[in-house]
Amino acid sequence: QAQVVESGGGSVQAGGSLRLSCVTSGYIYGPKCVGWFRQAPGKEREFVASISLGDALTYYAESVKGRFNISRDVAKNTAYLQLNDSKPEDTAMYYCAATAPGSTYCGQRDSMFTIWGQGTQVTVSS
Repeated sequence: QAQVVESGGGSVQAGGSLRLSCVTSGYIYGPKCVGWFRQAPGKEREFVASISLGDALTYYAESVKGRFNISRDVAKNTAYLQLNDSKPEDTAMYYCAATAPGSTYCGQRDSMFTIWGQGTQVTVSS
């Protein structure tokens, strides 16, 4: 059964950095795409970044472009989200998600990601 597990959340001061990790398992060939989404209290879940594991093509939300970096290590079945120059508005629960086995999609649409992790909290203090 395909699944993803996130780790690496925590607290950081504004301007600081964190790295989140997402390990995928249960895939025969690996997912096409791994994405990161976040949800702040009282707000809807929003797309942050995604990466195509085969060709490393990346997608970013405008709010994080230039500050966050998504990458992958295929040998470790792991995708990473590097948060740099963090802002208080980055505070949220961060979720890793992966596309279903056989999917050819990669992008920003959360409905296309069917395997979700439990989330890891990121808190940025001013």
